[in-house]
Amino acid sequence: MRHLQSKLPLVLATAGLLVLGACGGDDPMDPMDDHEDHAEEVEGVVLSLSGQTIASYDGHDGAWTGELEVEPGEETAHISVQFTDHDGHAVTLGSDFYLRVDVANESIAEFEQDSPGEFGGHLHGGMEGDTEVTFSLMHGAVGSGHADFVTAPLHVHVHAH
Repeated sequence: MRHLQSKLPLVLATAGLLVLGACGGDDPMDPMDDHEDHAEEVEGVVLSLSGQTIASYDGHDGAWTGELEVEPGEETAHISVQFTDHDGHAVTLGSDFYLRVDVANESIAEFEQDSPGEFGGHLHGGMEGDTEVTFSLMHGAVGSGHADFVTAPLHVHVHAH
């Protein structure tokens, strides 16, 4: 009996953890069930300008619908970048995620974020031409994180109307 008593606290603690784990569920009122840090749910990206979707990326197909356009010397209004799940719903991300935007040829276009890592920014037109832009969902400190999700390159067209 002495042998069992020494292991009883461990047995009870393990059983308690199993019960707590089983209670997680999808109760929206359960603070333990917060959906932050769920980058594994990210499967796409939606770019919107003034509330209208201008381009979207399907990570399953690896394909963009739409493209970005701007005139030389001009700047777009703020473009919002929203990461989405398999069903196209917005994924809530924790504060340790940020957006990195890479433009293949910055003499043609640049993507300027108002604050480092924010989920959006402005596209600036440089000289006429075509380039590509890639959006990366980064995890960690801004500037030194690692990519959790990277889009295929999106076509950017800079031309005068």
